[in-house]
Amino acid sequence: MDIDHFHRRLLARKEELQQLLLRLEDALDDPKSRDFSDHATESEFDEVYESQGREGLKEISAIEAAIERIANKSFGICARCGNEISQERLDAVPHAAMCRNCMQ
Repeated sequence: MDIDHFHRRLLARKEELQQLLLRLEDALDDPKSRDFSDHATESEFDEVYESQGREGLKEISAIEAAIERIANKSFGICARCGNEISQERLDAVPHAAMCRNCMQ
């Protein structure tokens, strides 16, 4: 398994998410319209932005945990059963902490 490849992917995704969170924060800080209809639409968008922000923060947390697992040489080992996480699973979800069997 090419740990450096996964480390680079995790760092790139973390940077991508951090940039997304900055854009979301900027959008949430935009002044709101005084028009009731526009304000209602903007409020709906704000709820979506906040949800995206929460999901982004959760993914960043999972990425940071995966980077920590790389540092302590436990990356690719299931946190629940101790078996190896498949290459296919890590290719799909590089920050995966558990194997497919334990996730079910």
